[in-house]
Amino acid sequence: MTTDYANRIAADLNLAPRSVAATIALLNEGATVPFISRYRKEATNSLDEVQITDIRDLLQRLIDLDKRRESILSSLTERSLLTDELKKRIDDALTMTELEDIYLPFKVKRKTRATAAREKGLEPLAQAIFVYSCKNPAESAQEYISEEKGVATADDALAGARDIMAEWINEDDQTRKQMRRLWFQKSVISSKLAKKGTEEAAEKFKDYFSSSEPTTKIPSHRILALFRGEKEGLLKVSIEPEEIPALVIMESKFLKGAKSPCGVEINKAIQDCYKRLLAPSMETEVRADLKDIADAEAIHVFSTNLRELLMSPPLGEKNVLAVDPGFRTGCKIVCLNKQGELKYNDVIYPHEDKKVPDAQKKIIDLIKKYEIEAIALGNGTASRESESFLKSIDYDAAGVAAPPIVLVNESGASIYSASPVAREEFPDHDVTVRGAISIGRRLVDPLAELVKIDAKSIGVGQYQHDVDQSELQKSLDDTVSSCVNSVGVELNTASKELLSFVSGLGPQLAGNIIKHRNENGPFKSRSELKKVPRLGAKAYEQCAGFLRIRNAKNPLDSSAVHPERYELVQQMAKDVAHKLEDLIANSEVRKKIDVSKYVSESVGLPTLKDILSELEKPGRDPREKLVPMQFKEGVNKMEDLREGMKLPGIVTNVTAFGAFVDIGVHQDGLVHVSELANKFIKDPAEVVKVHQRVDVTVLSVDKDRKRIGLSMKR
Repeated sequence: MTTDYANRIAADLNLAPRSVAATIALLNEGATVPFISRYRKEATNSLDEVQITDIRDLLQRLIDLDKRRESILSSLTERSLLTDELKKRIDDALTMTELEDIYLPFKVKRKTRATAAREKGLEPLAQAIFVYSCKNPAESAQEYISEEKGVATADDALAGARDIMAEWINEDDQTRKQMRRLWFQKSVISSKLAKKGTEEAAEKFKDYFSSSEPTTKIPSHRILALFRGEKEGLLKVSIEPEEIPALVIMESKFLKGAKSPCGVEINKAIQDCYKRLLAPSMETEVRADLKDIADAEAIHVFSTNLRELLMSPPLGEKNVLAVDPGFRTGCKIVCLNKQGELKYNDVIYPHEDKKVPDAQKKIIDLIKKYEIEAIALGNGTASRESESFLKSIDYDAAGVAAPPIVLVNESGASIYSASPVAREEFPDHDVTVRGAISIGRRLVDPLAELVKIDAKSIGVGQYQHDVDQSELQKSLDDTVSSCVNSVGVELNTASKELLSFVSGLGPQLAGNIIKHRNENGPFKSRSELKKVPRLGAKAYEQCAGFLRIRNAKNPLDSSAVHPERYELVQQMAKDVAHKLEDLIANSEVRKKIDVSKYVSESVGLPTLKDILSELEKPGRDPREKLVPMQFKEGVNKMEDLREGMKLPGIVTNVTAFGAFVDIGVHQDGLVHVSELANKFIKDPAEVVKVHQRVDVTVLSVDKDRKRIGLSMKR
């Protein structure tokens, strides 16, 4: 079966069957996507994480298909309905839709009009009409009149026969296949206001009060908007192609003589089947398909944005003063040391004239006492005013170097501050202090801090609450895991939440690692992980290469070189007559290594090149260097904006219809996809990404609706 799966997946994804088969084998052994991508390149021929994830997901779909196939075969066998021909058709079905179409006539049904007609004994009449063996249906119907069975007249008998024929037509798998093709290719999705007089309540859906668009061309965000409006009872949405081509498909197969007595009855059954059975069924399928496509695109957008945000440049290990700005309630301030530990917290009131001197003195005193190297300033309410206050301080006169002031996106900080994670970390502090701590830590290491927050609360999604939540969660978990493992995790300082995303671990083992660390002190080597309860050989294999131990006795413990290759690296050092430390410190020594000498059945050039690259910069951080964002001076709120203004900004969210940009006025502006560039742009992700610095021009300012229109056109 694995070979069959591998060949099918290889064909669908245009990959080498051998690579796919090796990947499936590794997945079945419990290997994770990051581990396979990083440490099993020889087996997979260097497939990347995206390809391995695609293989994993398609494999699961094929497994689910086969489970359903077995269930159907079992059901048919139990009911003595399985024939050799039917079994072959079921075995040959390649999709879930095809499989369900074949099974549809044999499904155990709830009571329908057709089943009621069969109970009245009308199936022979329907059969005679359907195969045109009945010369006069009206006369034949007389034989089926029965007060006992509830058939009072010949017309009642014919109506029941038509119900049965309509069901036969609806359950014909070839008809459904043709009808499905028509609906998927030619349908139009239309919408209108659900009820007159609700225009004000439905204002946000104004563009859809009277809209019509081919389903093959409608973009995903409009699909989700329409379905949301319908779900809220504000819009009425319909999907259908022209009726005549649909009827032609049915008539061409079942109608041999439209004017013959049997033909007249069959034609009525066709009309009824289409309106009552096939059309609603096809609309349901098209709706589901459109939703799946829209969900997939929205989830992809969300995951892409999340990756960019998680991989934002870190400040690194610095002493930080974090400020959570506010007007009336003051600014919450905290001081964090290089390890992100809370050393001090307080509140200052820099926006009350009488208290400004005290606030300035407090900042200076804290910078001196805690040797502050940077100030993290939340970008919420009062952020620009607080930035102006911080810049107004005369640092030179106080004899201290002015630390850089970095605006930090605080989306989700309030979610974290009230979470069980925050309460566990800081049980003796309230939500305001925890929020400020989160802002400071986000500056030091965005990835380590953001993993503590539900990704759906970070604010980089598009219709995130409307999409399939399980698929969204799976994609976001994959994204977080990919980012965490590509950066690597410092074993002796990482939180439980961060460790949970390391390959092979999870919440339970992450908690065990934290407990072991608390009880026994810092880990001195990766091999000590084997002493952690329940962390077996497989988990160790999966996680060890992604965990770092700074200043470990073995320098490879702080690198991405996997422990399974330590002996190989030691052999390299021995062969060039140098110590391991020399391989890392001296590029000239590394140049003496002939990697081709170390190629074996289990180790190939891809792994050897990775090892040499890692020896050059052990544990290198793939994230870019942090460059603080500087907004335009004097532009602090919407009232300061003027059409035509040119401003610097930073992208906070990318959607299918454009990009949202923070320009420092507490309200993100929208660069519509049509304003992203001077050329046609289909996908905004082609030109912008989250956290990208951009220059924009103000097109419009709507203070009442809090909307800002921006352009990136030159």
